[in-house]
Amino acid sequence: MSELRWDPLKRHWVIIAADRGRRPNDFLAAEPPTPMMNCPFCYGNEDKTHREIFAIRPSGPPDSPNWIVRVIPNKYPVLRVEGELKSRGHGLYDVMNGIGAHEIIIETPEHAKGMADLSPEQIALVLKAYRSRILDLRQDVRLRYLVMFKNHGLRAGASLSHSHSQLIAVPLVPPVAVTELKACREFFDQKGRCVFCDIIDFELQSGDRIVRDLPGYLIFAPFASSLPFELRLFPKRHSHDFALLGDDELGELAFAMKDMLLRLKEVLKDPPYNFILHTSPSLMPRPGRPDFWSSIEYDFHWHIELVPRITPTAGFEWGTGFHINPTPPEEAAAFLRGAPVQSP
Repeated sequence: MSELRWDPLKRHWVIIAADRGRRPNDFLAAEPPTPMMNCPFCYGNEDKTHREIFAIRPSGPPDSPNWIVRVIPNKYPVLRVEGELKSRGHGLYDVMNGIGAHEIIIETPEHAKGMADLSPEQIALVLKAYRSRILDLRQDVRLRYLVMFKNHGLRAGASLSHSHSQLIAVPLVPPVAVTELKACREFFDQKGRCVFCDIIDFELQSGDRIVRDLPGYLIFAPFASSLPFELRLFPKRHSHDFALLGDDELGELAFAMKDMLLRLKEVLKDPPYNFILHTSPSLMPRPGRPDFWSSIEYDFHWHIELVPRITPTAGFEWGTGFHINPTPPEEAAAFLRGAPVQSP
């Protein structure tokens, strides 16, 4: 029988349609290859992009080919740094200028390698680039929230096949983040505990949805998974801010991400996916609201969400806000746990 399950973080219901019971092979639909001549993200084509913002390279001047990770402005940004916010009313509506930032993190100079193919050491360098850009952009008082995400594959929204992530800084906290942040604060107000820490304890006790239990991180399929093979990666140590991680912790996280991506690649044959890094919003005081998010250090827990894009969103989902998931997370976790991958 199907079940309705409640997600206490997203505050929405999910229908786990176990009767439809779909296995990994039911989702396989190979994407057409997307070869690109003169890829602007490859070695030697640095002049085909805007000047770099940040790079990790052993030597050489900026915008030279000798780089390992490179950060550049998006050629077609959805928001721009230049200008003033000028928030204003427009009849019944609210309007503000499109101020923000939109950057590309090129994860490797090798065109044919995806993030799952990188070594943990290479992934750690990508994570260091994430941390550096978050810390830098937070100095801009106009920017309230930073969204670090990756689109892998055409169906996940990747317009270029060369492996890259994106960072978009926005001048307000997005509704999805507000819902999650409020859920965390209310849970803390009621119980004096972090809801993420409680979830970690429960999942470790249950074991049914765990994909990999590592010393510093837990990879699991959430109880109310919206989509098949959805995964979450939580740090076991309570921490509200990804940008506060030290190099050793980033190294551990890189190992966990490598493991998670390899399992997904093996079981679903390199599916399109999105992952999103959820971290603390900017804690700079806001005019008139100096205590805004004042308890976030105690009630929030940074984390990564990963969703393979292997099922479409249809009318029922769009019209109700319910998601229908034909693969129970317990089964998805079992498939991923059993993936024949060697630990990185």
